[in-house]
Amino acid sequence: MSFTGKYELQSQENFEPFMKALGLPEDQIQKGKDIKSISEIVQDGKKFKVTVTTGSKVMKNEFTIGEESELEMLNGEKVKAVVQMEGNNKLVTQVKGMKSVTELNGDIITHTMTLGDLTYKRVSKRI
Repeated sequence: MSFTGKYELQSQENFEPFMKALGLPEDQIQKGKDIKSISEIVQDGKKFKVTVTTGSKVMKNEFTIGEESELEMLNGEKVKAVVQMEGNNKLVTQVKGMKSVTELNGDIITHTMTLGDLTYKRVSKRI
């Protein structure tokens, strides 16, 4: 199953408390909470390029399944992490105590991030 495509954010849960826990400033949280972000994913075998555009902010990450990569987090911090594939439709990584799971089901991508007992979930649909 290929992740390649463009996806528009449809819904998100716990955005504000999760971004606060990551240390984002309040003004950025307020600006970002109502913007419909667009995620563009290009998958070439085990290599992925992910571009997330939220208003004027563009976050780009490139990684290869099973290899250490430098990833930009939501707060702009760059960290090293290894992304693993579970089955043929789930990307999983652990970054600084946070677990990130991206699951593709048909035209829907569900991205769930868990930090302690706080879970942030976003659902995007292929456009």
